[in-house]
Amino acid sequence: MSEAITLALAGDTMLGRGVGKRLAAGAPPESLVAPPVAAAMRAADLTLLNLECCISDRGSRWPALGKPFFFRAPLLAIEVLQWLGVDGVTLANNHALDYGYEALLDTRQHLQAAGIAACGAGADEAAARLPVVLKAGGLRMGLIGVTDHPKDFAASPSRPGVAHADLRAGAPGWLLDIVREARQRCDILLVTAHWGPNMALEPLPAIRSAAAELVAAGATLVAGHSAHVFHGVAGQVLFDLGDFLDDYAVDPRLRNDLGLLWLVTMDGRGPIRLEAVPLALDYCFTRLADADESDWIERRLARACAALGGPPVTREGARLVISWR
Repeated sequence: MSEAITLALAGDTMLGRGVGKRLAAGAPPESLVAPPVAAAMRAADLTLLNLECCISDRGSRWPALGKPFFFRAPLLAIEVLQWLGVDGVTLANNHALDYGYEALLDTRQHLQAAGIAACGAGADEAAARLPVVLKAGGLRMGLIGVTDHPKDFAASPSRPGVAHADLRAGAPGWLLDIVREARQRCDILLVTAHWGPNMALEPLPAIRSAAAELVAAGATLVAGHSAHVFHGVAGQVLFDLGDFLDDYAVDPRLRNDLGLLWLVTMDGRGPIRLEAVPLALDYCFTRLADADESDWIERRLARACAALGGPPVTREGARLVISWR
């Protein structure tokens, strides 16, 4: 059997606004994420998440007409990521430039100084699109981050920004070329995409098509985010990881306050087993879900997987399990 590693994947993680105020007031990391959740993350070989904010004390709001939300976290947010054992983040999302180029570049620098890899945004187009390579368990794992919105955040050859990929007609050629080239240099390749609209219960057809193209090009796992609610699993794709930590308003029907920490064991052939830890997202605090919340999450995940033609979901103890092999 080939070597295998376990990835802890967390979805949208917003450390600004209400979370940032708590940090600035001296709140310790364990008051934001319950210790059992953090322990599950630190136990993985690699822990990765979507950082849905910049980390900086500089910059000014991005001048976009009608943009409602701007997320900037204080420098103390780095300590939260370190406490969670985060090895890498994607910055390819619709909040990376909320406070302009200066704050984005600060974020990159603070992460680098903390030993946390970052992909999906950078000083120019080439840097934003550059895959990151992480090592664990004797394996090399490549990480590519992209987002399909907003277009005005896109990096160019001469300005900072995000790796923007228009997915309406499928994955663009430049992205597939990067995936193919990166796969040649890695044992495992994870493509993480911030795609689709908020509060959508299932992936759009264009996203399903793009995901299939990414897998065909060489991605051993694709993990999406953006909807703020988790989606199902099909093939080698986790279509949306949902949220992990935030201060967002709760939709009582969609239940964006209930989520999952995704623990994926995989090797060079792809995913082997998923153990998903049910989570409850209270205001600025993420904890293990209680029994009723876990039951709701299990039903929702099982329906979402079935709708995509994905694998069955079983329960082992407090965790939800999907097996590929």
